[in-house]
Amino acid sequence: MVGITRPRPGEHVNANGVWDLLQNKGKMTVFSLCLLLCADLLDLAVGYLTVTIEPLPPVVVGETVTLKCNFKTDGRLREIVWYRVTDGGTIKQKIFTYDAMFNTNYSHMEDYRRREDLVYQSTVRLPEVRILDNGPYECHVGIYDRATREKVVLASGNVFLTVMSPPNNISVVAENTPAPFSRYQAQNFTLLCTAKGGKPAPSVYFKRDGELIEVISYTQASGEQDGGSAGVRGARPLISRDLDDTKLQRSLSLMDPEGHVPRQYTDSPQRVHTQGQRAHEPSPATEVIPETVVSREFPRWVHSTDPLYYFSHTSVPQSDGSVVVQARLTWTLNPQLDNDALFSCEVKHPALSMPMQTEVTLAAPKGPKLSMSPTRAKVGDTVRITVQGFQNEVFPEPLFTWTRVGGRLLDGSTERDGKELVLERVPAELNGSMYRCTAQNPLGSTDTHTRLIVFENPSMMKNTQSQNNGASCVDIPGLTWMALVLTVTVELT
Repeated sequence: MVGITRPRPGEHVNANGVWDLLQNKGKMTVFSLCLLLCADLLDLAVGYLTVTIEPLPPVVVGETVTLKCNFKTDGRLREIVWYRVTDGGTIKQKIFTYDAMFNTNYSHMEDYRRREDLVYQSTVRLPEVRILDNGPYECHVGIYDRATREKVVLASGNVFLTVMSPPNNISVVAENTPAPFSRYQAQNFTLLCTAKGGKPAPSVYFKRDGELIEVISYTQASGEQDGGSAGVRGARPLISRDLDDTKLQRSLSLMDPEGHVPRQYTDSPQRVHTQGQRAHEPSPATEVIPETVVSREFPRWVHSTDPLYYFSHTSVPQSDGSVVVQARLTWTLNPQLDNDALFSCEVKHPALSMPMQTEVTLAAPKGPKLSMSPTRAKVGDTVRITVQGFQNEVFPEPLFTWTRVGGRLLDGSTERDGKELVLERVPAELNGSMYRCTAQNPLGSTDTHTRLIVFENPSMMKNTQSQNNGASCVDIPGLTWMALVLTVTVELT
């Protein structure tokens, strides 16, 4: 063992000579002295080499990054190699090499497009970084061994490059749509905001009419993510509210014997004409009936106070390193208050100077516009009645239901869902029939009618006449033969 005494304050130890250390620090054994002598001689033969890399702040996709490798040595430089480390450090890919022997540099990228530029011998610049460039990097420096001049002594340093990417797409949709309108039963409504392409995961929040919504956060189980608002129903069931007695009695009085509420003011729509104005005559093909809105009356259970908003979010990592964030806002829908309400989803991210935003306005459908093809339907044609649009921007997507007033559809069904009604090979009996299109979403419902005018088909009439003429020609010889038989019978008699 070596006996070493503490130096007095202000006293320095000369590390360049062993004898100074012996004089200042006491006695040493022969074995320890030999070790120090060998270490000193080895240091003189090899020299020293230290490598350090300055830490990098986070950068945004598309920016230019400079990787600077600082090293100190008293030896002769052999090479400087930069590596990109992947798969948790198991794979090291060369990206750039500087060969001091030949004073040359070259890139090791597979595409040979020289994404790396040598700024100095130890500094590399990466222009237009991508998400895939995120990760650790290492700088390896080699110097010649002083003793042999053939061996190379290596030292390395590492740095982590953090590449951020702002979201490139955000959208807002309504879950579980299209859905019908419910007048006498409360229902939950969920807005789903999706932000894609962000790294790290952005923060998402909702606003209503420009004001931040105070929410109650809840955790959604993995099995409930595809179930819409089932998670909210489990966390907070809808409150059962008593119906208004007047509305309840009125609704019961309107029910048919089977317990269904019939459509009001839609079975026999009337055309209203102002004084001094001629009635609008039907077109040769269709007759457009004014719409009947059935979404203007609500029961008393609808609260006028602010509803409770429930918020949840999930993050799904992607293969390219980005994160898809889905945020859900759920509340008990109030059609009277929520109609025409503006909801916005805003996304904050460290790579953005200001939040990204997308917005939707909740609105019930109004004034569906119907078109019929062909415009002059003839017997035997295939007629298509299509919803072309609305008088307003409708959100969420409405549900369309087609019925025939006073009867069944051509295929025998009572109703048909979809944006288009197809009547194949219409017969003459459908002339003057009226069809109802009901467009509804959770905020309201509206009915629109159109009348089908079917014209005679000349080609079918010609075929019928030719068939009748052929039948009559076949009957003439038969009649003549019967006349001859009768004549002979009379003469014999």
